[in-house]
Amino acid sequence: MSAPVEFSVWAPLPKRVRLQVDGAVHDMRRDDGGWWRTEVEAAPEADYGFLLDDDGDGEEAGAKVYPDPRSRRQPAGVHGLSRRFDPAAHGWGDDAWTGRPLAGGVVYEMHVGTFTPEGTLDAAARKLDHLVELGVDFVELLPVNGFNGTHNWGYDGVLWYAVQEEYGGPAAYQRFVDAAHARGLGVIQDVVYNHLGPSGNYLPLFFPVFAESGANTWGNSVNLSGPDSDEVRRYIIDNALMWLRDMHVDGLRLDAVHALVDERATHVLEEMAQEVDRLSVAEGRPLTLIAESDLNDPRLVTPRVAGGMGLTAQWSDDFHHALHSTLTGEGQGYYADFAAAGVAGLAKTLTGAFFHDGAWSSFRRRHHGRPVDANVLPGWKFLAYLQDHDQIGNRAVGDRISASLTPDLLAVGATLVLTSPFTPMLFMGEEWGASTPWQFFTSHPEPELGKATAEGRIGEFAEHGWDADVVPDPQDPETFTRSKLDWSEPEREPHSRLLGVHRALLALRRAHPDLVDPDLSRVQVTWDDADRWLVVHRGSLRVTVNLADQPREIDLDGPAVDVLFATGELPGLDGATVTLPAQSAAVISTR
Repeated sequence: MSAPVEFSVWAPLPKRVRLQVDGAVHDMRRDDGGWWRTEVEAAPEADYGFLLDDDGDGEEAGAKVYPDPRSRRQPAGVHGLSRRFDPAAHGWGDDAWTGRPLAGGVVYEMHVGTFTPEGTLDAAARKLDHLVELGVDFVELLPVNGFNGTHNWGYDGVLWYAVQEEYGGPAAYQRFVDAAHARGLGVIQDVVYNHLGPSGNYLPLFFPVFAESGANTWGNSVNLSGPDSDEVRRYIIDNALMWLRDMHVDGLRLDAVHALVDERATHVLEEMAQEVDRLSVAEGRPLTLIAESDLNDPRLVTPRVAGGMGLTAQWSDDFHHALHSTLTGEGQGYYADFAAAGVAGLAKTLTGAFFHDGAWSSFRRRHHGRPVDANVLPGWKFLAYLQDHDQIGNRAVGDRISASLTPDLLAVGATLVLTSPFTPMLFMGEEWGASTPWQFFTSHPEPELGKATAEGRIGEFAEHGWDADVVPDPQDPETFTRSKLDWSEPEREPHSRLLGVHRALLALRRAHPDLVDPDLSRVQVTWDDADRWLVVHRGSLRVTVNLADQPREIDLDGPAVDVLFATGELPGLDGATVTLPAQSAAVISTR
């Protein structure tokens, strides 16, 4: 049933904007701020769009009808008409949900399209019991916003307010969040505000979304501090609030915030954090903002009262790099400094989150980063991980670390992540050592763009010595299919054993307060680089690790009481020492 509806769009650039609803064209009025509005009769799921500076009578006269920059649904893709969607129409079942604080939690990163064979939100919801049994607290979805094509990583979105139709659209998204909350799982949504995708981006026709100068790795920089940037910032912050308020999401992961070029006295991230904090009070539940940042700057997560931006947490790529290079021996590219540092580099990140904390970075050819003050910041404000979507997918063949390590060393890596003083994060399938790769895949419908993407990807790795024939073509549908998880693996060895290791470690983490103690000043690490062992002191517990190919006798700095966990054969205890088998780890209580 149709009813009067006010349609509005911020479009200061065109001289005329008209609205088309279900084929009928309507004039719109412009105010002094560049907003165009009109009120017309429209059905709850009416299709609509905007005509910009057209001379005809709408779509029938050949004029392009553009989707709403704030479209909530795109049933015909990002080039098609928008469809009205009322987020309040969903009958939420999470009235008793009071949210989850990030402190003490564990995050599980998931890509909707490859998590299940079906690749939909509803199918992912049917696998949530697996995550509950695993023992994680949050599921983090890679970007689901509207992009051109049928599948990609999600970081080329162009309609930030819409949910990709192949995933099920916004209604399916609400069902997924409801299902997660019913199982006690929080939901974190990955969002991208630093660039827009190469296809279907009509925003520059409406408003100056890009800065007048400057670019980042992925394209033009977003206009955060130039002329007309007030409404661009509002477009970003309103989007963040939409996910948290309308979709009941518990947190956002903010992609590559170092690419947000903002010259204002109050950075857009600080402004966002302020508004999210206000919404958190109004909603009566914790709301989380997690930054991905290459800056190694703890001020991002320092409270505003202490002069920081007030974000909740940030990823620590340094921890990943140190752990990865220690386990694999890789030392190329940005792994060089970590490989050179050896076990000592891993020990440094376990106590201070950052390796480059003002230290020389050979990859950047300059000093980089700033130290973390353990008296100001708790460890849970930094996310620690052995794998994530970037560190797998940005490798030439998208190979997981399980392709390089023995099951024993995979269990050792899991032990170091899940007993760390940080907020642990797992990438989907990591918990059972998935053998399926996670490769870079795209589905650009435009032949020229698809060809350029494929040639660019293959050429990039060919320059670094890779055979072009082994680098997957991102446009080949098989590249996407290969990246889907194989859910039969957890039922067979060696995968089932590794799954058991993860479950046991997560249960241990919940049972022992020392393992979630976030005080970095209380974390001590002893190690021997030559013999390749280390011990992480977590209160009365000792996380002991032997990376060598032969047994090692290790000093515990205190009488051993009991072995609480071991990755394999139980180690031998002798007073204040332990003999660990090769490539193994154990958590030991002391007195």
